[in-house]
Amino acid sequence: MSAPSRDGTRPASLWLAITPGVFVFLWSTGFIGAKLGLPSAEPMTFLALRFLLVSGLLLAFVLIVRAPWPRSWAAAGHIAVAGLLLHGVYLGGVFASIDLGVEAGVSALIDGVQPLLTAVAAGPVLGEKVTPRQWLGLGLGFLGVTLVVWQKLALGLGTPLGMALSVLALFGITAGTLYQKRFCSEMPLRSGNAIQFAAAALATGLLALAFETRRIDWTPEFLFAMAWLVIVLSFGAVTLLIILIRRGAASRVASLFYLVPPSTAVLAWLIFDERFGPLALAGMALVVLGVALINLAPRDGKPG
Repeated sequence: MSAPSRDGTRPASLWLAITPGVFVFLWSTGFIGAKLGLPSAEPMTFLALRFLLVSGLLLAFVLIVRAPWPRSWAAAGHIAVAGLLLHGVYLGGVFASIDLGVEAGVSALIDGVQPLLTAVAAGPVLGEKVTPRQWLGLGLGFLGVTLVVWQKLALGLGTPLGMALSVLALFGITAGTLYQKRFCSEMPLRSGNAIQFAAAALATGLLALAFETRRIDWTPEFLFAMAWLVIVLSFGAVTLLIILIRRGAASRVASLFYLVPPSTAVLAWLIFDERFGPLALAGMALVVLGVALINLAPRDGKPG
């Protein structure tokens, strides 16, 4: 009786083992998709259309399979708030910053500090222990980001406002990760995702109406970027993120993001010929080292 059980659990165990790596790769392509599609549409217009498509497809699927909805209006409200942070603030900041000239790799690097902020904030918010080693990692991460941003601005790649919007995105996904962990642990995945993307569609749509022309050039690059971001990122990567948040401590789940900046940098170099000079590479190394200290911290919660 034991052999069938082992065979039956092997695919599930393999999937659990590769899920973090799949998530990192997919998340990295989001920055590439943003840079590929933004020449054809303004950032809030791009995102509003993306979120509208995703929420519409998810709603149709939920109705067809009769998936469960949140148990109360309060639960639905918490899910919507998490969606505004994870999608609206985070992706809004990323797309707006890239639209202002910030390189995809740099935006990914700034947002790669998220695990450090999550580890620090997880203490007072979620009661997770923050060690001295993690505080050291926070300092190294911010030093590394400062070096990269300073060099890129000196070279005229991006603007201070664009960099600030990347930082806004960083705080958005950090707050969203913590909020999701604390208030949405029982969120129905299918209907919950539909609510989150609908909330983000409403927010970005209002911003597009207020501040943008809402013109779209339907180029092949835009159509490919939109299809990739809707199908692969919004359905695939975001669902994996929520599953990972459910199954792990917020700080350890967030630590996966330390792999996103180097992964994005390689993709951006291959596709857009984005390059990092010696100082920027040193800064990236400091960020990776700082965030890696989270995983090196003792798992029993004792100070490291």
